[in-house]
Amino acid sequence: MAEECISYNYAEYIIRKWEVGTVNLNAVSSLFLDDRNEACKLLEATIGLQHAMNHHVKLSTTSRKLVGAHELMQIAMHRLRFEFNAILSATRWNLDSESSGSQNREATATESERAVVDLKRVAECMIACGYAKECVSTYRSVRKSIVDETMYYLGIERLRSSELRKMEWKNLEMRINTWLRAVKIAVQSLFYREKVLCGAVFSSSEKVAEACFAAISRDAAADLFSFAESLCKCKKVLSPEKIFRLLDLYEAISDLWPDIELLFSEKLSAEVRSQAAVAQLKLGETVSAMLCQFEEAILKDTSPPPVGGGVHPITRYVMNFLVVLGDYDAALSNILEDWPPANVRSPPTKNRFSSPSSGGETDASTPEISLHLSWLIVFLLCKLDGKTAAYDDVALSYLYLANNLNYVVSKVRSSNLGLLVGEDWIRKLELNVKAYLTKYEKIGWSDVISAVPENPAAVTPPPKVAESLELYYARFHEACRKQRSWVIPDPKIREDVKMSLRKRILSGYRVLCSRINNMPEVIVRYTPQDLDNYLSHLFKA
Repeated sequence: MAEECISYNYAEYIIRKWEVGTVNLNAVSSLFLDDRNEACKLLEATIGLQHAMNHHVKLSTTSRKLVGAHELMQIAMHRLRFEFNAILSATRWNLDSESSGSQNREATATESERAVVDLKRVAECMIACGYAKECVSTYRSVRKSIVDETMYYLGIERLRSSELRKMEWKNLEMRINTWLRAVKIAVQSLFYREKVLCGAVFSSSEKVAEACFAAISRDAAADLFSFAESLCKCKKVLSPEKIFRLLDLYEAISDLWPDIELLFSEKLSAEVRSQAAVAQLKLGETVSAMLCQFEEAILKDTSPPPVGGGVHPITRYVMNFLVVLGDYDAALSNILEDWPPANVRSPPTKNRFSSPSSGGETDASTPEISLHLSWLIVFLLCKLDGKTAAYDDVALSYLYLANNLNYVVSKVRSSNLGLLVGEDWIRKLELNVKAYLTKYEKIGWSDVISAVPENPAAVTPPPKVAESLELYYARFHEACRKQRSWVIPDPKIREDVKMSLRKRILSGYRVLCSRINNMPEVIVRYTPQDLDNYLSHLFKA
């Protein structure tokens, strides 16, 4: 009995010593932050008081001492709740660890470890004394406000889709960039550390820890993932060119999905996990719809082909689009498996640009992304083929097709598209380029070639030779005149074509000129080098 009195009296002394009463709490400093020895004494005194109360309850439930002990316990809990609040409020995470030095990080880590130990001891004391509800309530309130404050600092706020729809694209893109920076920090740092803290402070009860984490993170996580879902409803500003930003969002969630599943694996957090999954699903659905819009834009293009047969603007636009799209192969593969485009159709003409899957039944082993990207290229090539009707000169139409197909091949070879569509298909396209150039040379220069006798070394009367020369000169100049504005943008193709023309046009002429040296009555107006100079100036317009 004497020991109980000593324990009770000691507890009363310590507890009343640190009573905060009705004092302005802002003026009170935390024992755990200023004097840890006194803080430990307060915890010991509170536990001692609880033991004393348990002893008195066994003797009498109405004793005056028990009533006094209850009042004393209220004072102790008021102080401990203040201490709990103070430690929780002071425990903040360094979310930008790269910008702080190693010494600062080590110091912060030590302080955090000490804070976790203190929080755990206070929580265990309050729960043991029957104040679990007050302990959990304080924890939720303080940590939720810190999480919400941190999310605001990261630039995340809840916006309705109606608010997003009113924004200009540049403002939306700024928010997308902010979101992409914030989501990784929120998931891998903020939410992760909060879950670890909950588990450490309430290690004696997984259910309490789970409930606390769900309560403090639910709203912030909802604000985070609702942005992606709301953005998908902004149909007016989501033209095909914006598809890459949505793919960035999709990739971000995909990359973080293992962390999301781990963090929000419990039943009380399942709503957050579900919302993240829905956001990713909506992004995939929207990306698929935007791919269909892109296809429609190709088919509806009515712009005329370039005057000189160069690379059409739509070719540059489509291929630059597809090159970037090919860099999102992992995300796009998943999206096309979940959301195969609804309006994929056969090309608008019988196709000489067969895709990797044509010529029979589709190979089941060919990835969906490879099929879709190659078909988009086929749509483009068929569209370009249809534009040749605008040319009056057939040779120019073949030069135009060769230039554009060569541009397509060069873009495919120099990007991830090459791996996706396959080497065999690229080689087929390259053969088509050569075939177009051969037809261009044959049609564009056949008259010039035919002006020289098939066997220029054969014995021919001088008048006949002179007639052939004049015809040759006339046709050569006419061909050069017609083609002076024609272009071949690719330097290698341009030189290859010139080399081929020199061989086909000038070789016979050289033989003929060598025979004319013995015909003084026949006038040679141009040396082979003169004509070569004419050819050298072609295709540069």
